[in-house]
Amino acid sequence: MNITNETKIALFKKACDMLNFSYTPYSNFKVGAALLCQDGTVYGGCNIENAAYGPSNCAERTAFFKAVSEGHLKFDAIFVVGGPEGKIKDYCPPCGVCRQVMMEFCNPDTFSIFLGKSEDDIVEYKLKDLLPLGFGNADLNK
Repeated sequence: MNITNETKIALFKKACDMLNFSYTPYSNFKVGAALLCQDGTVYGGCNIENAAYGPSNCAERTAFFKAVSEGHLKFDAIFVVGGPEGKIKDYCPPCGVCRQVMMEFCNPDTFSIFLGKSEDDIVEYKLKDLLPLGFGNADLNK
């Protein structure tokens, strides 16, 4: 799918809005995400930390889990932003665990991952570029 510049900016703004909901008392590194479903629905996500660390959840997975829990299983793109205290200074790529969750639900050849510093500074990657040789459900049948 060709995602318009207008849609990219809307996703960027939604991801930035999600920074306000991040719960990060330990790292103070806030992350926001906006997940675009194939039907046009957008789910926001933020990172949520826990004193035990292991139960913490990333913004990207929060968005995916919200979408899947409401019946959405087809996705076109995700926009991710983040930084110390929610100040965006650099690109904020998804961690490996989040990339693996994306692999579960998305076509690595077509799913877009957008990272941005501002509305005028946005980069796009395909999932296959950020998770080469990713392990998916097709690998279980080999």
